[in-house]
Amino acid sequence: MNFEYKYHGSSSVNNSGSKTGLSFAPDTHREPTFFVGTLDKSLPFREAISTLHDVVVSDLNWKPEDKEEYKRWAKSQEDIWIAQALAEGKEAEKKIDAIQARINAMNTERTAILSPFYKAQRRYFNYLYKVNRDWWFVLDPVITVHPDQLFFECFSQDESSYGKLSISYDVFKNIDSFACGTTNIDYSDALYQEFQKIRSYKETDFKIDPSGFEISTEKEEDFKEMKIDLPDSWVRGFLQVSSAMTLPATQFDLHPMDMHNICALLIRNKEKVGPRSLRFILKPGEPIRVSVDPWNYVIKCPRSIFKGEHEDEIRIWGRRRLLILQRLLPITKRFRVTLLGKGMPSFYEADMGNMTFTLGLSGWTANDWSKLGNFDLMAPRAEVDPSTVQLVYDRLRETWFEEADTLARRANLDRETVLGALSILTQAGRVILDLTTGTYRVRELAKDPLPLSTLRFSNEREERAYQLVATGKTTVTVTEREGKRHMSGQTVFNNRKHKPQLVIDSDERIISGSCTCNFAQQNGLRKGPCEHMIAIRIADQRKQ
Repeated sequence: MNFEYKYHGSSSVNNSGSKTGLSFAPDTHREPTFFVGTLDKSLPFREAISTLHDVVVSDLNWKPEDKEEYKRWAKSQEDIWIAQALAEGKEAEKKIDAIQARINAMNTERTAILSPFYKAQRRYFNYLYKVNRDWWFVLDPVITVHPDQLFFECFSQDESSYGKLSISYDVFKNIDSFACGTTNIDYSDALYQEFQKIRSYKETDFKIDPSGFEISTEKEEDFKEMKIDLPDSWVRGFLQVSSAMTLPATQFDLHPMDMHNICALLIRNKEKVGPRSLRFILKPGEPIRVSVDPWNYVIKCPRSIFKGEHEDEIRIWGRRRLLILQRLLPITKRFRVTLLGKGMPSFYEADMGNMTFTLGLSGWTANDWSKLGNFDLMAPRAEVDPSTVQLVYDRLRETWFEEADTLARRANLDRETVLGALSILTQAGRVILDLTTGTYRVRELAKDPLPLSTLRFSNEREERAYQLVATGKTTVTVTEREGKRHMSGQTVFNNRKHKPQLVIDSDERIISGSCTCNFAQQNGLRKGPCEHMIAIRIADQRKQ
């Protein structure tokens, strides 16, 4: 999917002895969106915006080990090994020892000669890494200005983590002007480095630069245009996050020291085998307990009492992504945790008073927001005609943010219809639910309507799998053996029956599978599971 940005200059930070000026360059292709004010709480802002940067650059995908150096060494040893294997008698061994001594001396001399070259080469690659660092930011952060707050949103490199920083206007000493809307901002690693220079003894001006919207088209050379062929998975991930926020969930508060204890344990210990999960053990009126697999360490949270009505145990994966929140621990009053269920997405809101940082995590690190999970966040959950959807959007646009009940009264519609329309708008990337306030907010993810027909599913097999489940003729049986879940089932479509099987490990990963269909017979799991395997996994999730 192609996105085009047009910035008037670049975002920048200007430092002097008494003042710091933050100037963000917005996308002038979008509707005029700007903000000009002076920060009152500059240090908490520095820590929060830096944490957002940590989300942007986060990439916990497995990376293969670089074995080039070992291969070069093995190649140099090959002749020696052959000679040793063929050597016979003491005479041959003496010759080998003499030759080996000469080779070692030559290798030592070669290392001494080439050492400056390798050091220079390393410095060169480090230089390239820093110079081209901006290429790591595939999608510039999205910023939205509303009458009561502004908020940044971003996605991680591995597409498994979502960050949102909401800043109340109480954070500012004064506000000169603003215009509501959503835009992308020019962002770079150099800008992040400048953020670190923000100090409490300096006055900090904050500006989403309005000048780019005022300059005449005669000065086109002042603008920087970017065209990015963005993977559909990035956009789908944003839509999945927005939809996940609207689902029923279990919520509770964690004290910052309890979150610190979780992070400290993860830093001290490195798991070598699975399961790599956290189990939140929730009992009404009792302190929350967190069990850490695979060591079965239990962290008691005496400062955090579960106030829910029902006892529950919820298990999540991809826990090391929580370390992103470490920088916020000293300035956070509480963490509001929202869990959608076992292996489902989770959200962690750091309450810093007039600022809130929301970290959204997919079910587990390897299963990003856009790939097949065991749920469909973008499935339509209500039937509302397009004209009613547009009416609800127009009414919400009048105030920019509003609770569903108040919006229903103003639009003269029943609550269920309004919630259905808001759900559709959320799935389209036009509205987002604010978990902190419980209000719906206008947030246009893109300046043009998104092609939802191509974004809902990541591939054709996933789409056919949901169709199989929708027919009601997909059955699944699950058994537990040796810490693994063995699924077997049957799908029926157009009188054709298939019998898929799956084995899921303790980290909810597919480790083996089979099916009687032609796709599985030819490819196994090399191209991913077939639609029948996907269907029984979806059916199993819906049974839980």
